[in-house]
Amino acid sequence: MALDIQNLSYEQVAGMIDHSLLRPELTADETIAGCELARRYRVATVCVKPCYVALAARILQGSNVLVTTVIGFPHGGQTTDVKVFEARQAIEQGARELDMVLNIGELRSGHVDFVREDICAVVEVAHARGVKVKVILENAYLTDEQKVTACRLCEEAGADWVKTSTGFAPSGATLADLRLMRASVGPQVQVKAAGGVRTLDALLEVMEAGCTRCGATATATILEDFKRRKGIVD
Repeated sequence: MALDIQNLSYEQVAGMIDHSLLRPELTADETIAGCELARRYRVATVCVKPCYVALAARILQGSNVLVTTVIGFPHGGQTTDVKVFEARQAIEQGARELDMVLNIGELRSGHVDFVREDICAVVEVAHARGVKVKVILENAYLTDEQKVTACRLCEEAGADWVKTSTGFAPSGATLADLRLMRASVGPQVQVKAAGGVRTLDALLEVMEAGCTRCGATATATILEDFKRRKGIVD
């Protein structure tokens, strides 16, 4: 059963959303338009491709919308040094949250120490500058046991969120995965859904499952539906 929207404010729902601008074909002008949409709807963050971090930071200057970008995207196979460089550069250009992909192949290989240290290296760089880190597990490629292991490694490495997916794998967020992830980390680690949340009802379901953040491209559709159902007039 999804949450009752009558018990939720617009700020709570909009504050769940990382407006996603990661499709490979998106242009600079389309990224600017997406940032302006994010500002208009007062979402938590806008997640842009690394090449557009500085652009997004400039467009969103003076707003409460933070800039997020991706690290090791989309497969997590970059070396740790490369991920650390990506993180440092993104932060210098204005990113205030980072969504990094863990090394999927190394996790599936059982090399848990490598995976933990890979995450930790990015977390240390980010936290030293007051920047938070979400770690993408890419659940489409993992067993439930591997998902639990990944969650625990993220927690040990100091990550702020565990995240279901990039949105570019064969499947995205499922309620079963979100509940499993929520149960696999302590209360200090948050859970983010990504991939497939395109309606207000789907967003309410992931909130009910314990998510505090959700990646979305259908941001306007979701929030306009919320305003309509609540009778909010701009």
